[in-house]
Amino acid sequence: MAAREKLNLLKERFGNAIQRADIPAEDRLFVFVDPQSVREICRHVFRHLDARYVISIGADDRPHSGDFLVAHHFAFDEDHLLSSILTRIPADEPAFDSITDEVPAANWAEREIRDLYGLEPRGHRYLKRLVLPDGWPDGVHPLRKDVPFDHVPEGFDPDREFKFDEAPEGCTVVPFGPFHPTLDEPAHFRLYVEGEMVRGCEYRGFMVHRGIEKLAESVLTYNDIPMAAERICGICGCVHNVAYAQSVEGAAALRIPPRAEYIRTIMLELERLHSHLLWVGLACHIVGFDTMFMQAFRIREPVMWIAEKISGNRKTYALCVIGGVRWEITDDLRAELRQVLDQLEKEWRPVVAAVQKDRNLKARTRGVGVADRHLVKDAALLGPVARAAGVDIDARRDHPYAAYDRVEFDVITADGADVWSRVIVRALEVFESIRIIRQCLDRMEPGPLSLDIQDELPVGRMGMSSVEAPRGESHHFVITGENNRPRRWRVRAPTYQNLQGVPAMIKDQQLADMTISLGSIDPCFSCTDRMETIDIRSGAKRVWSQEELKQLARGTRA
Repeated sequence: MAAREKLNLLKERFGNAIQRADIPAEDRLFVFVDPQSVREICRHVFRHLDARYVISIGADDRPHSGDFLVAHHFAFDEDHLLSSILTRIPADEPAFDSITDEVPAANWAEREIRDLYGLEPRGHRYLKRLVLPDGWPDGVHPLRKDVPFDHVPEGFDPDREFKFDEAPEGCTVVPFGPFHPTLDEPAHFRLYVEGEMVRGCEYRGFMVHRGIEKLAESVLTYNDIPMAAERICGICGCVHNVAYAQSVEGAAALRIPPRAEYIRTIMLELERLHSHLLWVGLACHIVGFDTMFMQAFRIREPVMWIAEKISGNRKTYALCVIGGVRWEITDDLRAELRQVLDQLEKEWRPVVAAVQKDRNLKARTRGVGVADRHLVKDAALLGPVARAAGVDIDARRDHPYAAYDRVEFDVITADGADVWSRVIVRALEVFESIRIIRQCLDRMEPGPLSLDIQDELPVGRMGMSSVEAPRGESHHFVITGENNRPRRWRVRAPTYQNLQGVPAMIKDQQLADMTISLGSIDPCFSCTDRMETIDIRSGAKRVWSQEELKQLARGTRA
């Protein structure tokens, strides 16, 4: 068993530094370690055992154990194992050893823990504020349990300006954002440009905070949260819906009915189809190939229609409850879905052929926005960005969930590590999604759609789930709690990691290539921005009752 083997390796190397271990399933491992050893253990896991970094997570466990908690998640993809290296942080000494010198990809996550929990990452080389608004008062950390979800902090300064770093000598500052014609969400890149070449940049985002994680542990209930999770992302909503549900089900040791697993797989692949078709169209639009943009969107539309027939909505499917799904795929819908897939495959093949032969598109994207295998490793880049660099990872195969262990498909890779390779990977993945859905339609048998859960879910259990979104792996972590809601829920969308690779991707490239380089990671800034803010300027404040939030989630409130 992979979990036991990895635990034994850690015990042999680090001995008494391993304080406790939980193996709730053969593909999940939680290891509590001595705080003084956490940096060396993470270095060993990341470099010597060659695990892939996933995310670092903070939690306020003081009401239960008296301590804070920091967890570093890693994936052993070839062993189909997700693992967590956890350490307890005393409340009277809120600091932990940074792992960023050994695991560069932990940069943002540790800064976020500092902002939201007030835990200081000792040894971190760039402790600049990341998530909190510029004028947020020092000493107020929103995800601590003693800070209410509707708290309005005193001393907020709405006029305080964000202090950017100094531009390198000889460089001119070119602002990219916070609003841009090809990006529908706010993010600001301060580009340092020498002539026409980008020599560096600084990113300032986290401008559309919505308080989802705070609401989940304060107001929402287990079966309200899937509806909130679905609204994390305008494209990958079903991914977050499923990932959250699976993390809770894993923590509670629930196995949903097989038919529900197949339906989850089908809906996830429908979402992948419409996302890939949308992105290939937008990539062509960014470089001026608008004919292909229109073709991609035309071909995409029947996918949206069949999704609406199954769920009632083109995009937000409201698919999951804890223990199963809400929607059935009837025989009539199954027959219609097959027709949609047949037509899609027929029309997409000439589009892909045209893209592959287009010399102008190749000229604009080859050698642009390069993220090689070393950057993928150090920055923990994901999805098509990683696969376009020849890194063969895909959570559907490496950490199978839903019905992915019962279907066959190829993981599409390329070796250019550039924008062109990402276009090809996403264009060809469309055919694999069609293949997966057809197998699910062939193999799913009649049965219930969900479990009949009568008892309350166990308290204090940990669960994590990785789901392969069109952009890359989305990772959800929960600690189950009282009052029919989690104590902690952490969402790590793929954009959160992929954005951290953008400065390296655009360095020493032409300014004109910035838009397509950024667009090639398919950034979703709303996925990344998850924290709670208050409208200080207007003073507007409202406390929603639990019943009102339930009505909003169900769309029944006027």
